[in-house]
Amino acid sequence: MVAKASLRLIIPLAIIQIVFLVIFGIKIQYHETARPLNTVSPTPVGSMYPMFQDVHVMIFIGFGFLMTFLKRYGYSAVSINLLVAAFTAQWAIIIRSAISGNWEVGVAEMLTADFAAATILISFGAVLGKTGPLQLLIMAFIEVVLAQVNEHIGYHILHTADVGESMFIHAFGAYFGLAVARVLYNEDVEKSSKESTVYHSDLFSMIGTVFLWLYWPSFNGGAVEGDQQHRAVINTYLSLLTCAVCTFIVSSLIDKRGKFEMVHIQNATLAGGVAVGTSAHMPIQPWGAMLLGAIAGVISTLGYKFLTPALSSKLKIHDTCGVNNLHGMPGILAALAGAVAAALSSKETWGNSLYSIFSAMESKNMTTAANTTEVIMGRSAMEQGGYQMAALCLTLAIAIVGGIITGFILRIPFLDSPKGDLLFDDQELWNVAEDGFPASDDLPLNGKPKEKSLDDTQIPML
Repeated sequence: MVAKASLRLIIPLAIIQIVFLVIFGIKIQYHETARPLNTVSPTPVGSMYPMFQDVHVMIFIGFGFLMTFLKRYGYSAVSINLLVAAFTAQWAIIIRSAISGNWEVGVAEMLTADFAAATILISFGAVLGKTGPLQLLIMAFIEVVLAQVNEHIGYHILHTADVGESMFIHAFGAYFGLAVARVLYNEDVEKSSKESTVYHSDLFSMIGTVFLWLYWPSFNGGAVEGDQQHRAVINTYLSLLTCAVCTFIVSSLIDKRGKFEMVHIQNATLAGGVAVGTSAHMPIQPWGAMLLGAIAGVISTLGYKFLTPALSSKLKIHDTCGVNNLHGMPGILAALAGAVAAALSSKETWGNSLYSIFSAMESKNMTTAANTTEVIMGRSAMEQGGYQMAALCLTLAIAIVGGIITGFILRIPFLDSPKGDLLFDDQELWNVAEDGFPASDDLPLNGKPKEKSLDDTQIPML
């Protein structure tokens, strides 16, 4: 017999998947370049698919393994990541099609679906180990709608630029997740002895870090072409390099013994990719990209050391993965950098790229009812910078309010919320291989570490 707890997940999941299938069957069709007897040339596969595949690796390997640091939650971290991302990508294609009125799917839609999945996986990091799969799917169902509406307003109404979606993905996902985490806060989390790492779980997490670090230029540059894509790749690469070095420097400086802290290296080294995301395709110059990476590495590392504990103890915001430090604050930094770049932009220094990046700054000719031509002046540089800031404020407002409402929905009693000894533990959901899995009697008791023998302090063999 299947346990009732499992049926609470499987039945809704099966129903929703059938609904997705029906919607795709009725509405979704191939992009015109993928249809039989296609006469449209060229297809976007050759130019866009490599970038998509890089992003695909980030979503399903990078994010998944990054969250395997918890010593008793590795199965769930990497596998529920797969489930949530696969669910979200389908739902995102439907929602984006409904908003745009374009019910086609091609490589570009696959890429934006993965971007949407990234938003949810960032929020997943804030509540990792504290929510069940059904709660996560409900969160994804709501968040996808809000995130896509926010993105549509940002791009098509406010006409802002955010090529790496540091505002619309990273900041949104982080603060939505933190708002959910605050509403779901349970003192059992602070008492749990299972929210910790072991040597090999940190190594697995570093696999995710390396994949994300390597492929981040494709994430920031995948949605654009030509010189904009070239700049996005270069700027992201340089920002990541500087961020990694600065993270090692700060991690050692803030440690009493001058040693490196693994949580900093796993996460803060990636913050440069977020920090340059909004302005990655802009001509901010190599030194500008490097400066953003350096600042991101510093604030992210300091955030893990000082801010994350303070949020938990003072504001009751328990952030399992520290998404505020990797995605939230660097996302705000990216938005600020994009606004400054916009305010300082000019046709003389940016050339024709100015209007391809900020379409609302270009003056347009409009024919009136009297059949006369009027010139509609485009935005000034300062006005565009103001709109960039407005997009950030709107993003934070929708994310936080939406996250609070979603958190209260997830508190419905019959949902699969783990409590007490089930927090940060795989055994409720999985048939776990006992070999190598930490036994309960090896864990600290009542939140206090046991006295270690000499054998306990030795690094385990892999």
